[in-house]
Amino acid sequence: MIDPKHLRNEPEAVAANLARRGYVFDVAAYRALEAQRRELQSVTQALQNERNQRSKAIGAAKQRGEAIEPLKVEVADLGDRLEQAQQRLTEVQQRLEAWQLELPNLLDERVPEGSDEADNLELRQWGGIPVFDFTPRDHVDLGAQLGGMDFEAAARITGSRFVTLSGDLARLHRALIQYMLDLHISEHGYREVYVPYLVNAQALIGTGQLPKFADDLFCIDHDPEWYLAPTAEVPVTNLVQGQIIEEHDMPLRFVSHTPCFRAEAGSYGKDTRGMIRQHQFEKVELVQVVRPHESWNALEALTGHAEAVLRRLGLPYRVVSLCSGDIGFAAARTYDIEVWLPAQQRYREISSCSNFTDFQARRLKARWRNPETGKPELLHTLNGSGVAAGRCLVAILENYQQADGRVAVPEVLVPYMGGRRWLGEGEGS
Repeated sequence: MIDPKHLRNEPEAVAANLARRGYVFDVAAYRALEAQRRELQSVTQALQNERNQRSKAIGAAKQRGEAIEPLKVEVADLGDRLEQAQQRLTEVQQRLEAWQLELPNLLDERVPEGSDEADNLELRQWGGIPVFDFTPRDHVDLGAQLGGMDFEAAARITGSRFVTLSGDLARLHRALIQYMLDLHISEHGYREVYVPYLVNAQALIGTGQLPKFADDLFCIDHDPEWYLAPTAEVPVTNLVQGQIIEEHDMPLRFVSHTPCFRAEAGSYGKDTRGMIRQHQFEKVELVQVVRPHESWNALEALTGHAEAVLRRLGLPYRVVSLCSGDIGFAAARTYDIEVWLPAQQRYREISSCSNFTDFQARRLKARWRNPETGKPELLHTLNGSGVAAGRCLVAILENYQQADGRVAVPEVLVPYMGGRRWLGEGEGS
């Protein structure tokens, strides 16, 4: 949520910033509603003060032996007027809050201008693009040849955009997750957390998925309403919901493996083949909670931690800075890491690393105690995939494939595969 004080004091500046995203903020309508709030608040305070004074007058009149019934009538009338004014004020405040919840975060000035992903700014590349002396197959054909990737079985069980993995592929998928957790814990200083896969609406409001992206969520018929977590970002970031973190505990670094569930609303016809865009997928998520002045350095570090996974796996990738028209709702700045997929002859996103500044923290009421003032202040939150396991599996299959249909196991995963160096030969395939 944008700072309400900043919104009240500089609505034109807010509108100009949001316009970079293509978002139209109606300053005149906002000013009118804000003026209505101020007027109702003034009226409410005046009625409250007058009622208090009249109530005191009743006590004084009673001590003097004077008639107090007329005063009681006046106080009762003031009470009715006050209740009506408070009700109108509450309604206006709720309208303002609902409006503010729909406003995306303010963009950092370094976010490049643009309208869509074609305008994203490439920052760096790593790794050589593999050259094959045969036509590389995509992960769907490779999975079918290896015998461990079955979309038809998943469709019988659930429906489209699901998959079952078995044998070598199931083990490789698990190995990737375990390797990423171990790397981030042992070398990058993250604390592993296990969190619920079901979250409530308030948790989703806190991280910015609600109310904006309700159509992309799977809602459970339950009282109270629960949702399947669309990303571990939601339950993990909500660990600091309503908390005041002491300075000596900062920064916080969490890593968590969870399944993620997305309805993929609005993606009809996109990536219908294979595992690129699924309703259920696995991620190892990185979340950082930091002092405000540390958050931009933390974004660079977090992105480097996700990059380290791909470097260790020997997968070519690039890092792009998302442009103003492609960046996420809650992010102030985002780096996407895109891995090379030979069958598509293009880079595809495998991790999105974002600094949300105090946008999520304000919604979450998450603060830290500044030792210089002794007072609680909003902290900054960041997160990124470290990385998406399914897409990483796809990248390994396609980049490590051989002409005979076998797939080499990246060296760092061999211990996690029980010493196996190849998929497609021997036991487990």
